[in-house]
Amino acid sequence: MSLFELLEPTIVGMGYELVDIEQSTPGRLLRVFVDKKEGSITLDDCVAISNHLSQLLAVENIDYNRLEVSSPGLDRPLKKKADFVRYIGELAKVKIRIPLQGQRNFVGVLAEVDDEALTLSVDGKLVRVDFGNLDKARLVPKL
Repeated sequence: MSLFELLEPTIVGMGYELVDIEQSTPGRLLRVFVDKKEGSITLDDCVAISNHLSQLLAVENIDYNRLEVSSPGLDRPLKKKADFVRYIGELAKVKIRIPLQGQRNFVGVLAEVDDEALTLSVDGKLVRVDFGNLDKARLVPKL
C-alpha cells in the first residue's frame, strides 16, 4: 500500500482532500498537501490533520523525522481527473511527456475534461492532452 493510499482515507474522513505527498530522503521530511472545497486551509486545519496523521503514522510504523501539513498554495498541482473538472475555466500550466505541435509546455484555460483527456484553450486554439501523456499540471496563480 502506498503512503498516499494509507493517508487519504483519514484525511477524507476529516473532511479534507489529499492533494499531494512529498517525501525527502526516506525517514526525513514528510510533507502533506491538503485542501478543502469550502474556503482555504487554516493553521488550525493543519494542526488537526497533523495530530491525526502523527498517530496514524506511529501505528503503521512509518519512519520519518518531521511532518509538515500545508495548503497546496496558489499554484496548486492538478493530479486527479476531479482536480481538472473542479478548475474548469481556470488558467493552468501543463507539461506533457511527448510533444504536441512541437511543444511540451502549454499555458491555457481548462476548457473541457473527459475520461481520457483534458482540453486547454491556448491563444484561442483548443489543445487536447491525453491523461497518459500528462507529466505535470498546476494552476497559474491569480495575482
